[in-house]
Amino acid sequence: MSDEGGLGIGLAEKFFGLILLVVGLLGLYFTVTSVSVLGAETGFFTVMCLILIVVGLVLMIAKTSE
Repeated sequence: MSDEGGLGIGLAEKFFGLILLVVGLLGLYFTVTSVSVLGAETGFFTVMCLILIVVGLVLMIAKTSE
Protein backbone atom coordinates (compact mmCIF):
# COMPACT_ATOMS: atom_id res chain seq x y z
CA MET A 1 0.00 0.00 0.00
CA SER A 2 0.99 3.60 -0.52
CA ASP A 3 2.16 5.80 2.37
CA GLU A 4 1.62 9.10 0.54
CA GLY A 5 -1.43 10.23 2.55
CA GLY A 6 -0.01 9.27 5.95
CA LEU A 7 1.56 12.61 6.81
CA GLY A 8 -1.58 14.67 6.20
CA ILE A 9 -3.78 12.29 8.14
CA GLY A 10 -1.30 12.18 11.00
CA LEU A 11 -1.10 15.96 11.22
CA ALA A 12 -4.88 16.28 11.04
CA GLU A 13 -5.22 13.77 13.87
CA LYS A 14 -2.75 15.67 16.07
CA PHE A 15 -4.41 19.01 15.25
CA PHE A 16 -7.90 17.66 16.02
CA GLY A 17 -6.55 16.22 19.29
CA LEU A 18 -5.13 19.62 20.20
CA ILE A 19 -8.46 21.29 19.45
CA LEU A 20 -10.33 18.75 21.61
CA LEU A 21 -7.81 19.22 24.42
CA VAL A 22 -8.18 23.02 24.38
CA VAL A 23 -11.99 22.84 24.24
CA GLY A 24 -12.03 20.34 27.10
CA LEU A 25 -9.71 22.45 29.25
CA LEU A 26 -11.71 25.62 28.59
CA GLY A 27 -14.94 23.81 29.36
CA LEU A 28 -13.51 22.40 32.58
CA TYR A 29 -12.25 25.84 33.62
CA PHE A 30 -15.61 27.50 33.05
CA THR A 31 -17.44 24.59 34.72
CA VAL A 32 -15.32 24.81 37.86
CA THR A 33 -15.61 28.61 38.05
CA SER A 34 -19.41 28.49 37.59
CA VAL A 35 -20.35 25.86 40.17
CA SER A 36 -22.91 28.12 41.87
CA VAL A 37 -24.73 28.78 38.59
CA LEU A 38 -24.70 25.19 37.30
CA GLY A 39 -25.80 23.59 40.55
CA ALA A 40 -26.63 19.90 40.11
CA GLU A 41 -25.33 19.76 36.52
CA THR A 42 -21.73 20.49 37.57
CA GLY A 43 -20.81 16.81 37.76
CA PHE A 44 -22.23 16.08 34.30
CA PHE A 45 -20.31 18.91 32.64
CA THR A 46 -17.12 18.01 34.51
CA VAL A 47 -17.30 14.41 33.28
CA MET A 48 -18.00 15.53 29.70
CA CYS A 49 -15.02 17.90 29.75
CA LEU A 50 -12.75 15.21 31.19
CA ILE A 51 -13.81 12.86 28.38
CA LEU A 52 -12.89 15.53 25.82
CA ILE A 53 -9.51 16.01 27.48
CA VAL A 54 -8.77 12.27 27.50
CA VAL A 55 -9.81 11.82 23.85
CA GLY A 56 -7.70 14.82 22.86
CA LEU A 57 -4.66 13.42 24.67
CA VAL A 58 -5.14 10.01 23.09
CA LEU A 59 -5.34 11.55 19.62
CA MET A 60 -2.19 13.57 20.22
CA ILE A 61 -0.19 10.64 21.65
CA ALA A 62 -1.38 7.90 19.28
CA LYS A 63 1.00 6.77 16.55
CA THR A 64 -0.67 7.15 13.15
CA SER A 65 1.54 5.07 10.88
CA GLU A 66 4.46 2.70 11.17
